[in-house]
Amino acid sequence: MLRLLLLFLIVIPASVAAQLPVVDMHLHYKWSQQEVTSPDEAIRLLAAAQVGLGVVIGTPAERALLLSERSNGRLVSIWSPYREGGDWSRWATDTSVVARAREALASGNYYGIGELHLVGGFVPRAQPGDVTSQLMVLAQEYDVPVLLHTEFSRADRMRALCTKHPRTRIVWAHAGAILPPAAVESVLADCDNVMAGLAARDPWRFVSNPITDGQGKLLPAWRALLLRYPDRFMVGSDPVWPVDQLDRWDEADTGWQELG
Repeated sequence: MLRLLLLFLIVIPASVAAQLPVVDMHLHYKWSQQEVTSPDEAIRLLAAAQVGLGVVIGTPAERALLLSERSNGRLVSIWSPYREGGDWSRWATDTSVVARAREALASGNYYGIGELHLVGGFVPRAQPGDVTSQLMVLAQEYDVPVLLHTEFSRADRMRALCTKHPRTRIVWAHAGAILPPAAVESVLADCDNVMAGLAARDPWRFVSNPITDGQGKLLPAWRALLLRYPDRFMVGSDPVWPVDQLDRWDEADTGWQELG
């Protein structure tokens, strides 16, 4: 069914696709967004965008619950270790993260872990038993997925994680962010526990390796990849704005106003 659905979405006209309900696997609701977008307004915007099911990440984590509790079952919250903007570059060395993650999953309020950023130059080298590995093991224990954002020039870090933890389900945020389709395919071929998310692979973000042309059509290599793995890709909006000034201290994030 998933295979047929993705094939359908690739080949049908955009006017028809716009009428279909959307599963958005990458939503944020952050401290820097709430002052301009209330929880009720966020729910209204999702309905207007025809989002029938969504995954929401809060910064701090509790903010995701403000949406999921109002959504009549349409939103699922996953737990984020980030309590403030700069935590994306610090979480991997924070020894409190694993205990906090266990407590959050045990509460029954969260159904996954993420988004976890592993960005070249900002994270330590992988070590046995490090925070990342412990979270992967914890996710397997609770049978929940991990939303991983890797941003390296090669796919090695993701491949090492998914092969080391074959029973942990991974959603690969932004399909490797800056990776070309051949590198993405190498991971999908080696790790059947990985789903690739296409959130933020748009004309405004990760522009060094676009997946569409100037008319918004998938580039041939990307289209071929999606057709080869039609049940391994997910879509999402990642409503963060402006995209080049993440978590500004002096102005709110207006990403929700860009939804749809």
